[in-house]
Amino acid sequence: MPSAVLDVPTLETLVSAAVAAPSIHNTQPWRFRLDPDTLTLEIRAVAERGLHRIDPTGRALHLSVGCAVLNLRLAVAHFGWAPVTRLLPRPDQPDLLATVRIGGAVHGTSLGLYDALWRRHSSRFPFSERPPPAAVLTELAETAHAEGARLHHLATHQTERLLQLTREAEHRNTADADRAGESRRWVHAVDDTALGMPPEALGRQDFRDHLPMRDFGAHRHPDVLAARPFEKHPSIAVLSTTHDRRTDWLRAGQALERVLLVATVHGLRASLLHQALEWPDLREHIAPPADESRAHAQMVIRLGYGPEGPATPRRTARQTLAEEHAAHKAE
Repeated sequence: MPSAVLDVPTLETLVSAAVAAPSIHNTQPWRFRLDPDTLTLEIRAVAERGLHRIDPTGRALHLSVGCAVLNLRLAVAHFGWAPVTRLLPRPDQPDLLATVRIGGAVHGTSLGLYDALWRRHSSRFPFSERPPPAAVLTELAETAHAEGARLHHLATHQTERLLQLTREAEHRNTADADRAGESRRWVHAVDDTALGMPPEALGRQDFRDHLPMRDFGAHRHPDVLAARPFEKHPSIAVLSTTHDRRTDWLRAGQALERVLLVATVHGLRASLLHQALEWPDLREHIAPPADESRAHAQMVIRLGYGPEGPATPRRTARQTLAEEHAAHKAE
């Protein structure tokens, strides 16, 4: 192993890179622990930060943690080590979702993606009508495939069908008091928890009601974020996996984050349309082409050119590691 010493600044950088990942409602449902004997970072789920109404199966939580795992892999490689990753390594510890061990020396790291993970932000604002280049869309599909997932860019008629499903899901979410209340609880001014979403990060609504952006329980500030016209022809892609197990959710999260980072490198903005995936009867209709009928939709991604989204808060590496230390002592 190259320099078997992992000093505190490097450890904190690794964890900071991991927690820069996106998570549903910015819940950051993870905690990290270093095993100093094996130089292995454990990533555990924080169940109390799960969205039990919106995400009762924990699928979105697993995707969020998968995104953090990908960032951690990139950060470990950035420092010249090989990340050795295991998903769900201990069946008797279901909250242990992944481990990343620092392996031997590695060369030829993805420097561009490591830099991008610090710059990537979701943009819930209108995009221009300029479509992403076909070559970039092909690269994004190859990127997802490399992580064990599939990214399908939708044709116009498929996009319209998906937007109909998303509008129906958004209507249901708004009408369901429990779901709307759960979303509202995660929207608040930045505080010491560094969790949730400040109102200015919510984005605008499409005044044409064509592109259904998440309403977050009608927690709006029209004086700050008035409705605006969004692009008439949004570029939408569906990320899917062949199976729908917990390991598939974690792989999908890693694929999602790598796709988002490659998009960032190419100057593309992205936002996630997750609403229809939260209703099983709607999710089953977010279907890839017929020749991939066994695939399971995991995320809907809107891509385009537009303003950079504002940063949402993140817990510091010290907060995240201290949380794990406290949880470990309590066990």
